[in-house]
Amino acid sequence: MRQVRTLGLLGTGVIGGGWAARALHFGIDVVAADVRPEMEEWIRGAVANAEGALSRLTFAPLPPKGKLSFTTDLALMASSVDFIQENIPEQLELKQRTLAAVSRQAPRDVLIASSTSGLLPSDLARDMEFPQRFLVAHPFNPVYLLPLVELVGGKATSPQALEAAGRFYTYIGMHALRVRREIPGHLTDRLQEALWREILHMVNDGVATTGELDDSIVYGPGLRWAAMGTNLIYHLAGGETGMRHMLRQFGPCLKWPWTRLEAPELSEQLIERMVEGTQAQAAGRSIRELERLRDDYLVAIQQVLRPFNIGAGATLRALEERLYEAGAAAARGTLAAVASGEPAVLRLVETQVRPEWVDYNGHMTDSRYLQVFGDATDALLRYAGVDDAYRRSGRSLYSVETHMTHQAEARAPEALYVESRVLEVDDKRVRLFHALHRARDQAQIASAEQLYLHVDAAAGKAAAMDATVRTRLATLQGAQARLPLPPEAGRLAGRAR
Repeated sequence: MRQVRTLGLLGTGVIGGGWAARALHFGIDVVAADVRPEMEEWIRGAVANAEGALSRLTFAPLPPKGKLSFTTDLALMASSVDFIQENIPEQLELKQRTLAAVSRQAPRDVLIASSTSGLLPSDLARDMEFPQRFLVAHPFNPVYLLPLVELVGGKATSPQALEAAGRFYTYIGMHALRVRREIPGHLTDRLQEALWREILHMVNDGVATTGELDDSIVYGPGLRWAAMGTNLIYHLAGGETGMRHMLRQFGPCLKWPWTRLEAPELSEQLIERMVEGTQAQAAGRSIRELERLRDDYLVAIQQVLRPFNIGAGATLRALEERLYEAGAAAARGTLAAVASGEPAVLRLVETQVRPEWVDYNGHMTDSRYLQVFGDATDALLRYAGVDDAYRRSGRSLYSVETHMTHQAEARAPEALYVESRVLEVDDKRVRLFHALHRARDQAQIASAEQLYLHVDAAAGKAAAMDATVRTRLATLQGAQARLPLPPEAGRLAGRAR
């Protein structure tokens, strides 16, 4: 299976727009294909609406954003992409017909995945060419923030196709869950459907409103579900003996007539109750407003879970580790050229001012300058060998002192880059200097001078750094020593040198 640089979308809509936003954010080009030309404006709007939340999800260095193009020619899309994600309406015959046509245009090493929420992959692939490269990849809305994607193979799907698809979805920050065998509704929707049926019964019977039922989840089990599923939570409920005790104590309750899994008839009265209830919950807020609210709390929850390395936080953490390593790898060529004798500053970070980085004065706030300088330091130190493995050994470089200057403003969405130098290095210390520039005119807008101390965390004191790390840093410092010293280096706040 080929490396995915361009994702093709077969159908747009809410799910297609979510796939586009996620892929573009992580550097994948997207060709969106839809028979309705008016969907171009829609999908571009969906991508723009998602950008605010996506830009806050992680501050790890991202690759350059992918490019979005649109076509009404499905065959053109299929023949020019590396992976196809189908998102057309949930109609079996329509999907079968469209997938078969696209499979005749797509090269045989191009994977084709369906976003179907319940149809079986074997049925969908019935008339396709090379059905071994077809699978179901069922995401959850909003696709650009929720990391879960269910991977389901059909009778003809090859193990290699499932593995390759899993690698691609992981690359764009998702948790790829392999479903053991194909069943209608896959896994998650079957669980959601059981809850949904109970909701309809209780609203229909006048037991509760939609708002009261949502509160029963939001203030209780929903908070637990963000990091632990029902099974692990019930295991905890069993005390020291866990699930065994829980089942013995509460198992008899399963015989009680609490639940009614068969859905009630969708009468006009029930539909009206559901509509009135949800409209009251919306309280006059538009769908776009509610989407932004949802996106904001989903970002916050994933960031809260990240330090605990659990649930969606673990997926975000793994994504960030890959992004930081990829950023360091991209810088190695530049760093190696400088280390070989080229007397040049290092451009290790290229970014842009994001909307949420802007303060009440309309330009980038102080903390974001430090964040960008920190990304440059991280890239440089990773090249030198201070990577995740090095830190896990209990050794690292700790910041001791930082001095920043500001020369000009940076406004959203201006492109920026950082040029870095190693000014000094010895057994235990390294002094770095970074200059932040606007890309449009190369003007220097800020600088940071930083002193780092090498520490052995286990010993709780400063210690000599690894010889390889020091050698790499010293080589860079020697190669850059012929450059003139930056005028801001060594300055005290508010005073000339």
